[in-house]
Amino acid sequence: MTNAEANIAATVAAQGAHGAPEKASPKKGATRQKQAPKAKKTATGRKPQAAVKKEATTRTNAAKPLAAREGSKKAQILDLLRRKQGVTLADLMKACGWQAHSVRGFLSGAVGKKMGLEVTSTKDKRGERTYRVAS
Repeated sequence: MTNAEANIAATVAAQGAHGAPEKASPKKGATRQKQAPKAKKTATGRKPQAAVKKEATTRTNAAKPLAAREGSKKAQILDLLRRKQGVTLADLMKACGWQAHSVRGFLSGAVGKKMGLEVTSTKDKRGERTYRVAS
């Protein structure tokens, strides 16, 4: 064997044989991923009392009608809705600067569901819809 052949053989031997790599030794355990902390449970597996109280107060607050701040768009709309003759959709849009779908969503969600007020709507002979809230 010549020096060139010996060098090639030594290089191949130093690189190692082709095949599956050796399995790495587990030097440290799996790391915990960063995520939101889970809710603590009591020994019986139930939620702690603080969480139960918070849920209970949330439910009771939902039953109370929410008051509008003085001068807010919500207060302006409620004043218009409480008029004896009611208010048209066009008047509501002009008063608050919202689009028609936003006004209707507000009447349904904020006034009807959150505040618990009954919004009635009627159509006149011209086909114009009028909204009103019983005060």
